[in-house]
Amino acid sequence: MSFWQSTVKLITGSEPQATKTKQRRKVTRRDLIRMESKIGAQLFGPIPAGHRREFFCLDDNTWVWYEEWVDKQGRRRELTTRYEVHPNGVLKVQDGQPYSVVEGDELRNLAIATDLYYQRVAREIYQQDPATGQPLNASV
Repeated sequence: MSFWQSTVKLITGSEPQATKTKQRRKVTRRDLIRMESKIGAQLFGPIPAGHRREFFCLDDNTWVWYEEWVDKQGRRRELTTRYEVHPNGVLKVQDGQPYSVVEGDELRNLAIATDLYYQRVAREIYQQDPATGQPLNASV
């Protein structure tokens, strides 16, 4: 902070407006997805060394699971799975595979993961109670 900025802050009790504006950057939708994805990646246990994992809600009806790793032959591999939520069920879409209906354990695991995701994202990113949507108290 420059001498001028320090003086203005001392006199007025706040930083000069130009300094505040420079420090702020609008958070984009992409930024929010990245932050949410970091939480989502942790829901399935530790990420193995050399792996990259993402799990996030793209929109009201789409969930994305992405995993990247290096195989035993040293080749980079990746797998993207998209879960599309429809009124009559959930469809799973993977690279080069036909659509399939998500059922049984996979459906239960997806439901648990999405619930945990919403709870953690609401609390950790948006500072909201996941049940009510109300802001969390600063003392919590």
